[in-house]
Amino acid sequence: MGYIDKINSTKDLKKLSRSQLPVLAAEIRKKIVDVVSKNGGHLASSLGTVELAIAIHYVFDAPNDKIIWDVGHQSYAHKLLTGRRDQFHTLRQHSGISGFTRMSESPFDAFSTGHSSTSISAGLGIASARELKNENYRVVAIIGDGSMTAGIAFEGMNQAGDIHKNKNLTVILNDNDMSISRNVGALSSFLSRTFSRKKLQEMKKEFGYFLKSLPKIGDDIYQFAKRSEESLKTFITPGMLFEAFNFEYFGPINGHKLNHLINILNNIKHLNEPTLLHVTTKKGKGYLPAEKNPVYFHGVGRFAVETGTCVGPKSSVPTFTEVFGDTMVKLAKSNEKLIAVTAAMPEGTGLVKFAEIYPDRFFDVGIAEQHGVTFAAGLATEGFRPVVAIYSTFLQRAYDQLVHDICIEALPVVFAIDRGGIVGEDGPTHHGLFDLSYLRSLPNMVVMSPKDENELSRMLKTSIEHDGPIAIRYPRGTGTGVSIESNVTPITIGEAEILERGEDLLILAIGRTVCDALEAHSELMAHGISATVVNCRFVKPLDVNLISTLAGKIPRIITIEENVRQGGFGSAILECLNDAGLTSHCLERIGAPDRFIEHGSQNFLRSKYGIDPAAIVNAGKHLMAICDNKSIPHHDLLTSLVSGRMEKG
Repeated sequence: MGYIDKINSTKDLKKLSRSQLPVLAAEIRKKIVDVVSKNGGHLASSLGTVELAIAIHYVFDAPNDKIIWDVGHQSYAHKLLTGRRDQFHTLRQHSGISGFTRMSESPFDAFSTGHSSTSISAGLGIASARELKNENYRVVAIIGDGSMTAGIAFEGMNQAGDIHKNKNLTVILNDNDMSISRNVGALSSFLSRTFSRKKLQEMKKEFGYFLKSLPKIGDDIYQFAKRSEESLKTFITPGMLFEAFNFEYFGPINGHKLNHLINILNNIKHLNEPTLLHVTTKKGKGYLPAEKNPVYFHGVGRFAVETGTCVGPKSSVPTFTEVFGDTMVKLAKSNEKLIAVTAAMPEGTGLVKFAEIYPDRFFDVGIAEQHGVTFAAGLATEGFRPVVAIYSTFLQRAYDQLVHDICIEALPVVFAIDRGGIVGEDGPTHHGLFDLSYLRSLPNMVVMSPKDENELSRMLKTSIEHDGPIAIRYPRGTGTGVSIESNVTPITIGEAEILERGEDLLILAIGRTVCDALEAHSELMAHGISATVVNCRFVKPLDVNLISTLAGKIPRIITIEENVRQGGFGSAILECLNDAGLTSHCLERIGAPDRFIEHGSQNFLRSKYGIDPAAIVNAGKHLMAICDNKSIPHHDLLTSLVSGRMEKG
């Protein structure tokens, strides 16, 4: 039995001697690699924080002390140390433990995460609540993996360092070479050890008070002494950046040396002021394939442990992400004004090739979605056509910029919104289920979604030729396998297309769900029900003439979208029919319910929540049955059917 098998809580961890901890670290790494190789997950980040997690829980007293892991994908070792070892094999599986920290999952998870850079603000809020309640515990925020590039991190530091509000808050910057700076050598490590000792900190303060007390010259001597210390630290560390926010800075130190980490944490945990400990770690530490390729193993699917290679058949059909990236390269050849902007996601958004071929027209703004959107707005004012490639769930962070900086002046910025809809095992923080609702409410915004990869290519062409803000929303995963035209042709804004004709039902679909509608059409035909299937293409503007004409002939209507029903595509259809005076229809909206969807595979979740062909078939049969019942008034049918009866979960 290994040490890991004895750890059922952090109390068990504290029973181990320091000499046993490196063995525990190796066992934790093996466990993480074994589980992620089967389930997929954020491997490299969590491998880099194993010693850090051990040291934090060895020194601090969670859950009484509040430990906040920024983003949460660094927290796998934390989960193993806090009573979730026996459930760890369920990582990211439906009904299993989350790939991020969740307050509802464990009292050791002090804050739920999924998006980056929130830890300092959350930690400061918790620390302020502690003071208001006159309680006594420590608050530790672990930030890193690029999260310090976001403005919210510095906003939190700015308040935390307010000299009039001393707060006992410890921030640990996990610098894994994808963040602020590299380790600068032994001298800085020596300084961090020296400056961190509690007695020396107290002596330094007392000496400062003494200098200030000297008549006439005290303040001048104190400021000179302070400048001398800071000049030395500035020369060898990035500490002045943080001390400008009135944080006491220590580091950088090696984040894989357990004894050193534990000593430092023991020394600084008694400081009654905002403190930042800068540790350097190696992303992917302990697993050679992840060390060599930390970008690939940042978020990885199933792989063979021995080689690090992907397992399972690789589809010959390109993903929507790949088609977007290839089309960007193709269109950029003939359009020198085309610019690509991404927020720390060149690989995830498919822009690596574009960045290599057109480096001067590629901008990675870091984890700073708000800045990225307004940056694109600035480019657009000077005649360029910026394409902001971003995940749906991350665009939520820049909503004010969409409204204020893009839409008010109707600037020609294209939003290529990847991961629209259900994304799978990353769960509620990453499902892109709100974009159709929050985008279509904005004046001047055009919103469209392709049924397949060729239509995505055409929509991108349409977008860069449109003189105003426009969004293309597409799903995670492979396309349908259709051929992509070499000469990309645009689509007329607001133009839908009829794919199948029938007299019994009208099925209005958008984006990925068009394929579901076509599959359902075939099954409905087998039951003697004919349906007209429309690929609406646009959520805004709708093809009002086509939809109204068809609805005037076919009284039974089904809408389907992979978005929340509230304010989404189905709601747009209802508004369209109401405006056209077509209020006596049987209409069923299929979409996500009014709740946050848990983690699980895409197909499983689509089936569970009735966003699939089977749901359309069931809705069609239901409409055929009840709409033939002449005793039920049409307005009562409309009221009951639009209430979202299709939720199965």
